[in-house]
Amino acid sequence: QVQLVESGGGLVQAGGSLRLSCAASGSIFSINAMGWYRQAPGKQRELVAVITSGGNTDYADSVKGRFTISRDNAKNTVYLQMNSLKPEDTAVYYCNADSIQVRLGVYVKTAWGQGTHVTVSS
Repeated sequence: QVQLVESGGGLVQAGGSLRLSCAASGSIFSINAMGWYRQAPGKQRELVAVITSGGNTDYADSVKGRFTISRDNAKNTVYLQMNSLKPEDTAVYYCNADSIQVRLGVYVKTAWGQGTHVTVSS
């Protein structure tokens, strides 16, 4: 069983910064891609940023230049540094892990965290 636990959300004023963390636990040999998604009230969940095990990254256009995703493969942990936050960044942020090898030749397709709230006040 693979579990993802996020931390670091909270309330911040516009222009401020937050750092989200997500740790994967369980029987894990490796994780291909880890990423962050968000869902604002009344909106669909959207990709914020993703990083592969090799360090390749991709970002939503709305966060490019403000957010930075990173990961520690040894700790199965992914981070999201969020700077210059805007009220429109307010959402529940979810951690995701894709293609998780749990033992030789056995993979879990995807796993999600429970979400952490980020609120940016104007």
